[in-house]
Amino acid sequence: MKIQVNTDENIEGGEDLSARVSAEIHTHLDRFRDHITRVEVHLSDEDGDKSGGSDKRCLMEARIEGRQPEVASDRATTFEGAYSGAAKKLQRVLETTLGRLNHAKGADTIRTGSL
Repeated sequence: MKIQVNTDENIEGGEDLSARVSAEIHTHLDRFRDHITRVEVHLSDEDGDKSGGSDKRCLMEARIEGRQPEVASDRATTFEGAYSGAAKKLQRVLETTLGRLNHAKGADTIRTGSL
């Protein structure tokens, strides 16, 4: 699973930020690594150098083999809160999407009478 971190012009990115974001993604999404080819992360500071409110935003997009990408986003007062929240939301989305996929393939149905 490849992780790509993008930042806007208001954020000083770098290896440290990328490493923290990657660690958070691995914590929440590693169990889906066989299905995910790439996770794109977009961090932005919507108010620039002004302070206040939940102006830090993270958008995460998981590219899944043979399926449409899944997306989640979050806003917070810190970047850590934003990318952590987005990773948790994306985890729930993938649990639903991939859980349904796995359940449907081998599950009993009313037609087999095995329920």
